[in-house]
Parts: sequence; structure tokens; C-alpha cells
Amino acid sequence: MNRRRLLKSAAVALCPAACGQKQSRPPLPYATLADLAAMLQAGQTTPALLVEHFLARIAQIDQAGPRVNAVLELNPAAKDLAAACKPGALHGLPILIKDNIETADGMHTTAGSLALRENKPQRDAALVTRLREAGALILGKTNLSEWANIRSPNSTSGWSARGGLTRNPHRLTHSASGSSSGSAAAVAAGLAPAAIGTETNGSIVSPASACGIVGFKPTVGLINGSGIIPITHWQDTAGPMTLTVRDAALLMQVLAGNFTVDLKSDAIKGARLGVARSQCGKNAQVLALFETALEKLRAAGAIIVDRVKLPNMREAGALAWKAMLIELRTDLNAYLKQRAGDVRSLAELIAFNEQHREAEMPHFRQEFFEQAEHLGTPEIIAAGAAARENACRLAGPEGIDAALQAHQLDALIFPTNDPVGLINLAHGDTNERVASTPAAVAGYPHLTVPLGFVDALPIGFSFIGTANADARILELGHAFEQLTQARRTPEFHGRK
Repeated sequence: MNRRRLLKSAAVALCPAACGQKQSRPPLPYATLADLAAMLQAGQTTPALLVEHFLARIAQIDQAGPRVNAVLELNPAAKDLAAACKPGALHGLPILIKDNIETADGMHTTAGSLALRENKPQRDAALVTRLREAGALILGKTNLSEWANIRSPNSTSGWSARGGLTRNPHRLTHSASGSSSGSAAAVAAGLAPAAIGTETNGSIVSPASACGIVGFKPTVGLINGSGIIPITHWQDTAGPMTLTVRDAALLMQVLAGNFTVDLKSDAIKGARLGVARSQCGKNAQVLALFETALEKLRAAGAIIVDRVKLPNMREAGALAWKAMLIELRTDLNAYLKQRAGDVRSLAELIAFNEQHREAEMPHFRQEFFEQAEHLGTPEIIAAGAAARENACRLAGPEGIDAALQAHQLDALIFPTNDPVGLINLAHGDTNERVASTPAAVAGYPHLTVPLGFVDALPIGFSFIGTANADARILELGHAFEQLTQARRTPEFHGRK
């Protein structure tokens, strides 16, 4: 059944014409934010009914059934909030929030760590305040790769001591990727119409592409990062994880404040798109999907410039990593110092993990934490600042910008990922290709949109652009989405 017929059927089920009454049955689990907003406005559903539906869906799919295990905690006030949510662009729409983003509503904010298991923030993160003011209903918190996957090189994406393991809804034996694993898996599984993730390098676009949804990492600084557990303020940003680009744009208009975007299905026509072959990988099946998409783009009027060189990426990535561990110590210490909990510094966190080794480190250790703790001298901090300055320059003005300007491009494009690997807690991630570093290090926007499937595992299609080109990137992604219609609902294969 095509999407238009599906939505028409949903509307009939929600509001039977014969009875002439407002709906008394829940919506389909894969209705988008835009769909649900229209239903609410038409009186075909209510915020309370939406909450009841998604809570039931979480109980059925996440806590029982296939046990995706994406939702870490439910908002105890969700039903009460549904009766009193504010009017606005997101009125009555349920949103899930990654568990490194503070919410002042009785829920915890822990980054998946037992060290913060008692942390109930007194204030909302700035982005959560924006969501609430727009009428959104914060339904719960999602699981993540503990500490946003910065603890160990041998970690398993989607695992945290507090939340356990999140699985990929398309193949439950395979990784959901990370670190916004729960946010991506929850949206893909129909547990909520949208979620908020965070990214330092790949943590939105990787799980989004791996789980077959839309993920948008905006220009760093466009969304206020106050109230988010940090890795480095140079690269950290929150961003929307949704079923469609339109929904991502809707959330960006709320999260970023003074932000407008005009989504047109013909935005591809005349657009100059550069293929960054260095980011495409070598997987033959992925490349075949990508080439098919390029033909569709050409047919829609896009000008494809192939084999665009993206300079300085290897050097920029190495410099950024050198700086990141230094910045991790500084930024995380500043965060922990002002928050209540068992630990008030990175050193205390390392000690806590050792003391609770059986629960916190049954599968992997904390090598990155230990390295970062030894990087606090003035000389090292100064060297880190210089490395960061060079990384930003090489990745941004002398990297992405140079490539865009050389060919007068609107965006660079490439397949986001190769198929994710099997989950193996004993050995950690299998580290398939994810093309996230250029935009992450530069702090530039990166959008991934479903491209297709390889061995029943989703593959994404990436658009990246220069700083603050977020609206243009979303416009291109929306038009691409209309051409391809590649998203599928998951079938939860592989684990009973």
C-alpha cells in the first residue's frame, strides 16, 4: 500500500465517518509528526490518546515482544502533561530525549552510567525548554552508548550499564550503532514519532542511517547546548531523529529558534552536488544503491559533479582526536562539578567505575577516560587548543569549503554507512564504515536520509554543506526523499 493510501486508511480508522465522533482508537505507529499534528488539529485524535498509544507500543515492542530496549525511562507525568500541554508548533506531540540531555520532570539524566543514577536535574536543558514551549510532550528518555561512546575503543554501541543493550529493529542480532542508539531505534520501531539525539562525531547520523531513519546534525552552535552532558563543546550538538526530513525541519524550527526552511519537492532541480568518493567506501552493494540514486538525481535535474576531492580530512581528524580527549577532561569536569551525584570529576568517575567493575565494566573498560585524565597540564591544554584550531581550519575552510567552492557546489554527497555488524559484547563494535568525520570536525551540517537496504540492513544517503547551510541541506534532503521513498518499517527479524 502506498503512503497516501496508508495515511487515508489511518485517518478513517481514527475518525470513523459513520459515528461522527472524535476518534477513540490510537493512530498507526509510523505516523509522522506532520501527520499527527494534522490529526490533532482536525480533532481526529488528542494528546492523551497519543500518549496512551505510544506507551502501549513501548510496552509491546520495547519492554516485551522483540525487546528493542530503546527507551530507558518513561516520564511519570506523561499522562498529566497530555491534558495540559501548551499550544504551539508541536502541540501534543510526544518526543523522546536521549539520556544525556537534562529534563526537569522527575526523570534521571545519567548518560547511561550508574555513577549518575540519582541525578534528577532541577532545570531543563535549553533545547527541552524550547520543546515544551512549543507544546511538545516529553514522553521519556532513550538509551545510549554509555557516556556517548567516549569511554573505550572496545565498546559496544547501544550498551550502557544503566540501560543494557539497544538492538536494531530491522535485525535484532545487529547493532543499532551509536551513540544515539535508543533515539534511532525508538523512532524506527514506532515507539515515538521523533526523538532528540546528540552527536560529537557520527552519533546522530550513524544510528539514524543504521536504523533506517532521518538524522540531522546541525551546524554546531545552532542549537543551544546548555544542559547536555559534554564531550567537547567544539563538536557536540543535539539534533532531530525522525521518520521524514519534513519532521526534522519542523523540529529544527523549534530547536534553533530563528530558523526557516522551505521544503520543495523540486529543490534538486539545478542543484550542484559533488560526489566525495573518498567517503563512499568499497562495499559493492552500497555503491550500487548509491549509483542508482545518482541516476535518479540526474533525472530530477541535479548536476552531479563526480570525484570531488575533499582535502585534509585525515590530518584534520587526527588533530581533532588529539584535542578531543583534552577537551573531554575539561568540559566533563566542569559539568560534573556543578551536578549532584556520586562523582564530581573525571577522576572520581574513573574510580567509581573501578569500584563497580562488575556492573560498569563487564564487557569493556575505560581506556579513553584514563588517557584523558592525564591530559590536564597547562602545556598539554595549550597544545590541544592549537590542535583544535588547526583541525577546524583544515576540515572547514580548507576542507569542505574548499571542495564546495572549487566546483560551486550546493552540497557534498556520499552513502552514509556500510551495513552494521553483528552484536558481540565480548569483542565490541565491528566498526563498519560511517562517513561522519568531515562535517563533525568542521562543525558543519550533515543530513542522512534512507537510501536502501543491503542484507535487510538500512543504508543512508548523506548531504553535507558549509556552516549555517542547514536549511539548504534539509531542502535537498527532502527532495531526495520524495524521489526515492526508501524508508521501510522494520520487521524485527533475528531474535525471539
